[in-house]
Amino acid sequence: MFPSAITDFWLSPSPTSRLLYGDGSFSVTADAALEEDERLTILTTTDGKTRVLLTPAIAATMALEEGQPVDEAGFQRRLEESGIALHGADNLFYFTGKDRETLLGEPDAPSIRALTEADARAFEQFEEAASEQDLDDASVELDHWAVYGSFDDGRLVCVASMYPWNDAPLADLGVLTLPSYRGKGHARRLVRAISRHALARKHEPQYRCQLDNHASVAAAESAGLTRFGTWDVISPD
Repeated sequence: MFPSAITDFWLSPSPTSRLLYGDGSFSVTADAALEEDERLTILTTTDGKTRVLLTPAIAATMALEEGQPVDEAGFQRRLEESGIALHGADNLFYFTGKDRETLLGEPDAPSIRALTEADARAFEQFEEAASEQDLDDASVELDHWAVYGSFDDGRLVCVASMYPWNDAPLADLGVLTLPSYRGKGHARRLVRAISRHALARKHEPQYRCQLDNHASVAAAESAGLTRFGTWDVISPD
């Protein structure tokens, strides 16, 4: 259903990983090569399977290295007892193989184009018209790996940007439309345009948003993306 670049990244064990527990629907794997900010992650795919990935140090803190099996409820209990907090899960959206082919066959809308440093003033005006919360949530930047904009009567009203994610063939994207221009299809067309750009550069588009961000979930689905699952990570605090 999803391209192999996506499933391989999320589901294939790394050479440095070691399975501590697995029962078909829940698994815990230790990997000493994990980055510090991802020393504990939890992936739950839409088929109901949960995969925990953590460092041996975190496993020891949670007493998971003692050889005693632990189910999902037991894991959550040990997580709480260890005082380890999670950041809060994100939805993960991708294009399926079929939707990917449809996407690649479409042209960009005339109102959409790639942005460059020459668009700095237009981008500044866009930021000035957006709220700080919206800018923080979307994380669109003019100096990202790829940046596209949608224009309405010459004004930049919607921006999407991408950057390669976790040394994988994935491109994490954010998109933001100014409030008075929402509901007109700008985000949908822009997400699809920048996604074609990413695919041409051998990267699979990745769309993440918080579980309670219903407007962002709707935008992802409108753009033709399909939910792969949810992903949580240890809190930076």
